[in-house]
Formats: sequence, structure tokens, C-alpha cells
Amino acid sequence: MTTQRIDARFSALKAEGRAGFVAYVMAGDPSRDEALEILRGLPAAGADIIELGFPFSDPMAEGPPIQRAALRGLKAGLTLKGTLELAKAFRDGDADTPLILMGYLNPIESYGHEAFARDAAASGVDGVIVVDCPPEEADPLTDALDAHQVSLIRLATPTSDDDRLKIIAERTSGFVYYVSVAGVTGVKEAQAGSVAPAVERVRKASGLPVAVGFGIKTPERAAEVARVSDAVVAGSVLVDEVAAALAANEPAAPRVLAKVRSLADAVKGARAAETV
Repeated sequence: MTTQRIDARFSALKAEGRAGFVAYVMAGDPSRDEALEILRGLPAAGADIIELGFPFSDPMAEGPPIQRAALRGLKAGLTLKGTLELAKAFRDGDADTPLILMGYLNPIESYGHEAFARDAAASGVDGVIVVDCPPEEADPLTDALDAHQVSLIRLATPTSDDDRLKIIAERTSGFVYYVSVAGVTGVKEAQAGSVAPAVERVRKASGLPVAVGFGIKTPERAAEVARVSDAVVAGSVLVDEVAAALAANEPAAPRVLAKVRSLADAVKGARAAETV
């Protein structure tokens, strides 16, 4: 398994003494061209890693903001194939930023494990998070991804005990995504006090960096979580900016990228502020 871009990014972050900022956006939201503009602008705005959602009609782990973003992506015609084409268009202009696809198993099953893994690798995708694929059912997909050197990145949650963490850690690579709150995205806020011991447990079980997501909406909360994790993920707060831009009849990219800058700056300065 090669996790070259992901490993290089986390090594660089460790050398800088800071957490990374992971930006989640939805493919095709609000349109294919605007989504590509947003994607291309994310690294300069401060995103260290990008998560690209692929639209699905029943995103059961998501709160209303990402549900609506998925529907906008579907309306824009962004199938899984279209999402991979979008990923390739991004990768053609950026050789370094890790790009992770995030979504649900049904579209991958329809695409076919082998075909999906092959096309994801050809599109420059580094890893995949499949929200509704438990480890017990993941071997066929993992086998296909391993063959094409694409990481399967697993989720750990507040209810994952030590035995479960051992199972989650098997055959995962790149990093582990820690879901900081019970429930769907974008509803509750993450609390650094409860996140810190959980991150330590996940690190110990997996030996991998831990990115914390769900419930991170403000620069202040992002900074708090950045002090106790290897990376901070924001998603709902970014797709909210797309919705706000549509409501105001404005271009989406400037609003999204401005929000990314504010969150990324908070993450980058979090540990420096701690030592002052």
C-alpha cells in the first residue's frame, strides 16, 4: 500500500509542529465548473488535505447542509464517474495535495469495486472514506483499493471501544477519521475535552494520524481541536457557504474559500498560541 501524498503531508505537518486543515466539499456543488473552481482554490486558501464528497441520494450520516449539497450535486449531474473526472481535473493542476473521496457504498457497488479502484487511482485519488461500509464487509473493496494503491480510510466514533478500534485499524492506511460527536454532521459541536483522550486511543490502536471531524463550525472550535489532533475536518460549514451564495445570487467560490482561510488560519496558529 502506497500512501505517499498522505504520508508526506502529515510528515510535513509534524515537522511544522501543527495540525492540518482538511476541507470537505461536495462534487458538483453548486455546479461542475464552480466545484472545480473551489477545488482548485482550496490549497492556496489553506487546505492541507481535501475531502471530495460524491453525491448520493440517501447520505444517512449527514445533517441537512450536506444532504442539500448532495442533492445540488446530483442535480448538476455529478455521478460517481463525474466526481472522478472532477478529481482528475484537479489533480492535473496539483501534484501534491492529498485528495480523499468521501461517500457511500451504493454508488461504488454499482460502479464495481475493481473498476472504481482503477479509475480512482487513475484520477489521482489518494484515499476513500466509505461512511456505511463496516470493516466486516470491507474486504472486497479493500482488496481492490490495495491493488491500485488507494487507501481505505476508516471512521472511529465515540462508541468505538478498544476491541472495536483494533478491528477498525486493520487494513486502514493514511489516517483515521475520528467522528467527534454522536449523530449526523453539522448539528452538534465537537468538544476538545472529550476529543483529546479519544484521539490518543485511536492513535495508539492504529499507529496512524487522527483527523477529527463532525461538529467543527468556528475558527475557535477548530483551534481547540487542532491542539489535540493531527488534523481538523470542516464540511457542513463550507457547504453552508455554497447555499448562502446561491441565496444571495453570488458566486460560490469566493465565499467558500474565505471561510476556508479563516478556519485554516485558526488551525495553523492554534499550537503557536498555546506556547505564547
